[in-house]
Amino acid sequence: MKTMYEKLGDERLKQLVDNFYDQVFENEIIGPLFANSEPDLVRDKQFCFLTQFLGGPLRYFEKYGNPKMRMRHMPHKIDEKAKDEWLRLMKIAINKLDWEEEHKIALYNCFPTLAAHMQNH
Repeated sequence: MKTMYEKLGDERLKQLVDNFYDQVFENEIIGPLFANSEPDLVRDKQFCFLTQFLGGPLRYFEKYGNPKMRMRHMPHKIDEKAKDEWLRLMKIAINKLDWEEEHKIALYNCFPTLAAHMQNH
């Protein structure tokens, strides 16, 4: 059985990351969390993390070390509103992909537990 990463592929994953961050950086709720971040670096880290998270090569680990995502997000206030906004923007980004609806649903379903894990307030 193919992993979600294998189904998605690099090209579509890059499109997902771009679709997502095109919204995030301008978003009034979660955009401020990225105010002092380098956009290209944020996109690359997300691409590498999602590759790994969705069952692909260990790109994040090889390039940036152990993901430890909860720890990396602790300096930022991530409340329920921010978590819900993150999920809303991810759903929009996924729905922009040229992909079968059942795959979009399956991909989105990978994220609610992850987003809840990042919530720290």
